[in-house]
Amino acid sequence: MAAAVRPSWWRRWRLRAWARDGARLLLLLLLLGSVQGPWHVRAGQAVEYLKREHSLSKPYQGVGTSSSSLWNLMGNAMVMTQYIRLTPDMQSKQGALWNRVPCFLKDWELQVHFKIHGQGKKNLHGDGLAIWYTKDRMQPGPVFGNMDKFVGLGVFVDTYPNEEKQQEAQKRRYSPGVQRVFPYISAMVNNGSLSYDHERDGRPTELGGCTAIVRNLRYDTFLVIRYVKRHLTIMMDIDGKHEWRDCIEMPGVRLPRGYYFGTSSITGDLSDNHDVISLKLFELTGVRTPEEEKLHRDVFLPSVDNLKLPEMTVPPAPLSGLALFLIVFFSLVFSVFAIVIGIILYNKWQDQSRKRFY
Repeated sequence: MAAAVRPSWWRRWRLRAWARDGARLLLLLLLLGSVQGPWHVRAGQAVEYLKREHSLSKPYQGVGTSSSSLWNLMGNAMVMTQYIRLTPDMQSKQGALWNRVPCFLKDWELQVHFKIHGQGKKNLHGDGLAIWYTKDRMQPGPVFGNMDKFVGLGVFVDTYPNEEKQQEAQKRRYSPGVQRVFPYISAMVNNGSLSYDHERDGRPTELGGCTAIVRNLRYDTFLVIRYVKRHLTIMMDIDGKHEWRDCIEMPGVRLPRGYYFGTSSITGDLSDNHDVISLKLFELTGVRTPEEEKLHRDVFLPSVDNLKLPEMTVPPAPLSGLALFLIVFFSLVFSVFAIVIGIILYNKWQDQSRKRFY
């Protein structure tokens, strides 16, 4: 039996319906793509773009130790199904996760979804984790698992009060004006000349900080680092309310482009699980006036306006083989010349002595 032929008006109606449904679907996708999550931070009128080459989320593809991976693991860091564990709840462990691609964005925002938890009771856990934007990557060391005297920005989630415990051991007490409650978030900009002071929990070099009770929480904990027009802002969402709270606000921060993002952690005699669930980097693009473009030119060394950082001592460049040969050669020639002149003067002195004697 032949299929019934649809009238032309019916076919035109169906085409219009398909076009209308397609337009609705496209509009819905655009709306879903433009809607930001409840924890997203807007930087004025800036347009935000997720940079996938600097971002990391489940199922953690592109993480490994090979040169082709976008993210590299170091130390005791492990990839799990729901998170990347920088250090387990065991003593004397350290691990790190580093982006392999340098970041050349002028203005950016990094959102970090993390979790710190373990069996330790109050002040019997440590040591915390750090988020980095630095010139060097994959350099293990004592500063939350990264090298000391780094070049760039470090943001620390410190869970153990070293200075307070030392004061207690010396039977001294903090004055109420200087005592801090841990866990504590702080930030530091370094040009390679400063050491992080563990004994004082980084207090001498910090840009600012705030208390952040982030251990053993049943809800998600987030940290955002925003860098826009030389202005550094650090906020947190640790109360389960899907709202950002201010932590650090610092104008005049100058960070070079081409540095690497990373995160690291370390445990000592005390320990915790330090997990990273996601890292999402957004490019923030806004209108800049010619004056702002001139004011915010690229810099080559991290610095903070109105904050004097010691100048980094640059070791002298090693001499080339030719330069070393010339130095040795002319030194020998000068030595021989000096010896000859000395012998001539000595002989003249002897001749004059004999004449006076006779």
